[in-house]
Amino acid sequence: MNYILAILLPPLSIALTGRIFLAIVTFIIWIPALIFSGGLTHPMFILLAWLIIFQSRESRGH
Repeated sequence: MNYILAILLPPLSIALTGRIFLAIVTFIIWIPALIFSGGLTHPMFILLAWLIIFQSRESRGH
């Protein structure tokens, strides 16, 4: 479910993995990037969120 949320709101899905500071920094960068690029940078933030979600799931498994 968190992967679907990462498509719509990457900073929120990062925050749900427990990385609050990274979520705040991502949100601060994400909003101007969406406005000035017209959404062209959104896939970059989706990939970032997916990598962080994957990393948090891997660390829970060990």
